[in-house]
This record gives sequence, C-alpha cells and structure tokens, in this order.
Amino acid sequence: MTVPSFPPGFLWGASASAFQTEGAYDTDGKGPSGWDAFAAQPGRIKDGTDTTRGTGFHEHYREDVALLAGLGADAFRFSISWPRVVPGGSGSLNPAGLDFYDRLVDELCAHGITPAPTLYHWDTPLPLDEAGGWLNRDTAYRFAEYAGIVAERLADRVPMWITINEPAEVTLLGYALGEHAPGRTLLFDALPAAHHQLLAHGLAVRALRAAGAGNIGIALSHTPVWTAGDTDEDRTGAELYDTLTNWLFADPVLTGRYPGEGFDALMPGPVEDDLKVISAPLDWYGVNYYNPTLVGAPRPGALDSFSGYPMPAGLPFGIREIEGYDTTDFGWPVVPQGLADTLGRLRDRFGDRLPPVYITENGCAVDEPVADGRRIAFLEGHLEALRTAIDAGVDVRGYFTWSLTDNVEWTEGASKRFGLVHIDYETLRRTPKESYAWYRDVIRAQRTGGTPGPALTPGERAPG
Repeated sequence: MTVPSFPPGFLWGASASAFQTEGAYDTDGKGPSGWDAFAAQPGRIKDGTDTTRGTGFHEHYREDVALLAGLGADAFRFSISWPRVVPGGSGSLNPAGLDFYDRLVDELCAHGITPAPTLYHWDTPLPLDEAGGWLNRDTAYRFAEYAGIVAERLADRVPMWITINEPAEVTLLGYALGEHAPGRTLLFDALPAAHHQLLAHGLAVRALRAAGAGNIGIALSHTPVWTAGDTDEDRTGAELYDTLTNWLFADPVLTGRYPGEGFDALMPGPVEDDLKVISAPLDWYGVNYYNPTLVGAPRPGALDSFSGYPMPAGLPFGIREIEGYDTTDFGWPVVPQGLADTLGRLRDRFGDRLPPVYITENGCAVDEPVADGRRIAFLEGHLEALRTAIDAGVDVRGYFTWSLTDNVEWTEGASKRFGLVHIDYETLRRTPKESYAWYRDVIRAQRTGGTPGPALTPGERAPG
C-alpha cells in the first residue's frame, strides 16, 4: 500500500504526555500528582516500572526535539504538567516549572516545529485529588486559573492549544472502575467527574482567549460501537455505551446539550448555565482513535473488559472480544476503516457545528524494538482510511501519531510500546525504529510529491 497524498498545508506531528515521559517527578519544585501517588501504591504498575523516571524527557528534551526535526514534523503535541507549574493545584506558581516549558517551546520554535501543548493529560495536582479531584466543582475553576497562567507566559509563541485530553477515560477508568488514578469505583456515580471536566474545558477556553491565546481545541476519544447481537437488549446496551463513550462529551462541547434524556438530571450544579460555558466556540476538534468496540447485552458471569481492564458485574451492557482482525500487543483489534467511520459519524451528527478536525492520537502498541513492521502497517492503513474520510468531505487538517517515543503506558508500565523511537528504560538511550524512518519519508513525500522511501536498517540513527 502506498500512502495517498494529503491536501496542501496538512499538518504532520507526533505526541507525548508529561506523566508518561518527563520523569523528574520532584525536580525544581514540582509537586506530586494524583498519578504519582497512585503509581506508588504496590501492584498498581503491572510490570513494576519506576514511573518517576518516565523516559527522561525533562532532561533529554533537546534530544527529542532533534528527533522531531529529523522526522520533519510540523508540530509536537506534548502536555504541560499542572503540578509542575502550580504544585498545589492553586495558589503559588512554581517559576522553575514554567521555565522548563518556556525552554521547550523555544527549542521547538528554533527547529520550526509548532508547539501544541495539552493543558491536562490526567496528572491532577495531588492536593486537588485529595480534595475530591474532578468530583469537586472547585477543581474546574482551579484548572482555568492554571490555564491562564500558562497562556500568559507562552501564548506569544504557541499557536495551537488543547485544553483536556480524553475526559471519558479519566471518568471511566479513574472514577468509575478504579483502574487509573485516583482509583475511585463509583460506577455511574462518577458522572459528576465528567461534568466538571467539561466545565473546566469551557472555563479554560475563556481563560486562554483572555490571555491572548487562539486556535484552541480539545482531544476526545472516539470508538465505533458495533452491536454484538440482534436482540433489543443488545441494541440497548450498545446504544448506551455509544452515548457514554462518544457523545457524552462531544455533544455538550459542540451543541451545548447532553445527549438523550436524563443526563442533565445526573449532573451537579447549574447545568443549563454550565453548558453555555462548556460549548464555547472552538477553533478545531481533536479525535483520538485506536479501535472499535463490540457491545451487547450484559452477560451474567462474563469477564468483560474495557481496553484490557476488567469491568464489574451489574452494568447495563457487556463488551465482547472482536474476532477476525489482527491485534496490537494491547489486544486491540486493528480496524483502520473505523477511523473513517468515526469521522463520518461526527460529520453526520454535527454538520456545520463540527469545526476542522485534527487526529490528535493514533498509534499502536507493538513490542518490536527496532524492526517494527506491524506499526508501519498499522499507520499506513490508518492514513489510507483518513484520506478516505477527507475525500468523503470531512475537513481534517492534521495528524499526530501516538507517540514520538515509547513511554510509561500508565498502569501497564514499560510493557506496552507505542513509540516511533525505542527507549531503553535502563539507560534512557533513544533508538529510532523503522517506523520513524517510514513516517519521516511519508512526511517528506507529502511535500515533494514522491513516495515513501526505504526504512532505516535496525539500529541506524536518524538525521537530526
């Protein structure tokens, strides 16, 4: 398969997040995050990885920016650690923490790479987590204050902003199922965490614009939901799961309403007034896509799971294994057409309310240290599907692969590798994989009208 050509000006990038890469968890005045505390609990990190080191990005950021330059990347999506900038979540600013991001932005700009920071990629300051985290309405206001602080420092050089990453996963895994920080097991009583993250997004949009920032978006996860059977119970279960994972966050952001009936009554606060804040106009909309989900009626005694995490009994739906497709090392089915289907559904549901779209995450876990042909095949198939969606009329402006380097994959530790660049977690040495060279050549070909060239041989160093 040859990667098709994309429209002129299409943006090519790679992604990372602070907790997963930075390390330096207590350096230069950084405060602890909820994830720092959660990861320190015995057994939380399945392979025992020391998450406090990450990939050493805080120390090695210049090397990683050089790798981005070697790719020819237009942009780098990274996240800013809230507790590095405001250690207590509110109150005193940590100048040394903000200075780090100032240096990172300058380094990116010096290489002609657009900085695209995410303000929240799951690392809530620990004092806020201990005060209720996203169950507490005050957290949304503290987030907006932090957003304004960052924008006042960086808006003169940052032309692209992301407020919050994947609030659905924070709500489900962190507050409903207890598999991620802060480890709460509230099931449907976790819905206030969804509302407060959405409110935080809307308040942050307002704070960013007040500080002179523009080109603002949000990164939401989306999955095509396939119905597992042909019964009314199967269809009802799939529809509810579809609403919770796809529309519970997208609808308020893009339409100012919660989907379906009844969700308003489950949310805290002056919901109608909050929705006016939540639906502040965006400049673009970010889509994180990995795989479809097969959902049907609940099955008593079945061991259902969400992204590999067990789901408790008593839920009104059951998640099935998708068979007949290749899988990643996470066990996720590889279905590139699902990306095109997702984008088509967004277009059909929201019409002209859907702003221009960026793919803010797309990638796969493959434990092939350098010769990672399965990753190349995954990316190639998804870029083909993305071009199909563009041809069908979806206004997609750019693509960020997840991720630049291998990283600490949350509770999976170092055992799931998503990077274009291999990380030796003992030495923190970076080694570009064949997928790095392939993606570099894809980007180069898009600019020259050619086709991707040969991959790097194993162990070859990339330019830059």
